[in-house]
Amino acid sequence: MEAPVSDNIPESKRWLFEGGAPPLPRGVWGRWPAITFVLPFVVFMLIGMFEPGPPKKFEQPKPGETAKLGKTGEPIGIPGSDGRRHDADGHVIGDDVELDKKGYVQMPYTYYPRVYTIKIIATVVTMLLVLPGYLSFPLKLNWISILVGAVGAVLWIGICKLHLEQKLLVPIGLGSVLGLGERTAYNPLEKLQSDPTWAYQFLAIRLFGLAIIVPIIEEFFTRGFLIRFVMDVDWFKIPFGRVDKLGLITSVAFPMLMHPAELFAAFVWFSLITWLMIRTKNIWDCVAAHAVTNGMLGAWVIWSGDWWLM
Repeated sequence: MEAPVSDNIPESKRWLFEGGAPPLPRGVWGRWPAITFVLPFVVFMLIGMFEPGPPKKFEQPKPGETAKLGKTGEPIGIPGSDGRRHDADGHVIGDDVELDKKGYVQMPYTYYPRVYTIKIIATVVTMLLVLPGYLSFPLKLNWISILVGAVGAVLWIGICKLHLEQKLLVPIGLGSVLGLGERTAYNPLEKLQSDPTWAYQFLAIRLFGLAIIVPIIEEFFTRGFLIRFVMDVDWFKIPFGRVDKLGLITSVAFPMLMHPAELFAAFVWFSLITWLMIRTKNIWDCVAAHAVTNGMLGAWVIWSGDWWLM
């Protein structure tokens, strides 16, 4: 069913709606169109909150330095006044308990493959539930999307390896921002070497999530929903690829917030994909470019050993 354009839309914004958006699918996907764009992304992000990262190793302070203290005044992660380790809350913990970068107890890093696998399964199930919404966009591809994805991969890897964030943000006191986007950097070929079968199975799951799942859910959320939503409350009536100044800013600013440790690479890469969106006005071109970039990134990480990029 096609959503009619309201007569209450100001003349200054009518150009956004010219041409018409794809017809909404029947059923719940048409009554609540945001479900298609938002639900898989939310499921992915919520479960991802439980993924453990590399444990933080707290060490004895060097001469002239002070240890990081918890809420009770005891040092975090190292023996305190009672000779025992404490977390940030001051609770006594064993020597084998892992702490996150803030000093709180976290799930063991060895659980990462299980949590990630659960996340991918749950996200795929959600994507299948909203499949009619995905299919409301004609499934076609422009060859330029592949080229943009390949160029984007080279730019992302190259800019990340310059470590501009460390060089430019740390000196001005913004180093804490980098920790917000720290990657899990989990190398299954190393961490799971005692079980090679599971190591390669999880590597396949990780690459599937990176090159297939993430491009779809991120592009549908960011470009299919968020960019149009900030432009008008009747966002689902705006043709894909039509943007105003606020939409352009959102298309780059939001991904940069999602990738604080790769701010400069995110700025360049997402600007490139926004250009592709405006040029082809096809969401599947953006998905394809994203998939090519992520696939090439995954291949580079395996070949080079730069697991800090994943």
